[in-house]
Amino acid sequence: MSDVRIVYRKYGGALHWNHPGQILGEDEHGVWAGVPSGTVAHKGDGPPVTWETTAIMLFPRDAWWTASFNTPPHRSEVYVDVTTVPEWRDGEVTMLDLDLDVIRMRDGRLILDDEDEFAEHQVLLGYPPELIARAEGTARWLLDAVGERKGPFGGAHLPWLAMVA
Repeated sequence: MSDVRIVYRKYGGALHWNHPGQILGEDEHGVWAGVPSGTVAHKGDGPPVTWETTAIMLFPRDAWWTASFNTPPHRSEVYVDVTTVPEWRDGEVTMLDLDLDVIRMRDGRLILDDEDEFAEHQVLLGYPPELIARAEGTARWLLDAVGERKGPFGGAHLPWLAMVA
């Protein structure tokens, strides 16, 4: 396992969520990282936030999203951020967070979150039309894939979780 810095930014480059992780390995879905409970994260340059549960994160090689698979008692089982394609450089993975999130709760509910923030940022941050279309298309695809437990959303994280838990 090697260390990685996980850095989400907002359109325009502003620092968003950022924290350390451990590269666990790769498979057909992408690169998997472990973020153990007790990890200290920051939202932008804000105060430290200590995460109480373990997460397994997936960074696909060429898709516009990143996923976190959370251990109980975290309320969400799967949390997928619509992002630009993750880029790897010098021990860091970074992407632009495009606001929309697809969340599968532990009780099975499926949520498309932050549509209001996405609409606001289209104007405030000046999202180009092609970025808006890509984010909306990705969110639609994710609602189906996460809801139906297709591909990596059907338990592919479990072998990786065994390496961290």
